[in-house]
Amino acid sequence: MRNPLREKMIDALMQHAQGQIKKHQMNVEIFLNSPGGIGEHTDIMESIEKELGLIAHYHEQLEIIERYIIQ
Repeated sequence: MRNPLREKMIDALMQHAQGQIKKHQMNVEIFLNSPGGIGEHTDIMESIEKELGLIAHYHEQLEIIERYIIQ
């Protein structure tokens, strides 16, 4: 039986994760393209690593939803 509320919640979770991935991808691009212009980030490489970790976190959420929740 189709559950529209369940589908909407899953869709919202996936859209949130996808949006967060795009946000953190953009941050990485900014760090890579203008590292001198980011005054508050003294360790650019560490900042990029943090952003990559966040991308990995949300990517994993998407994989879990697709593999274990959507049926």
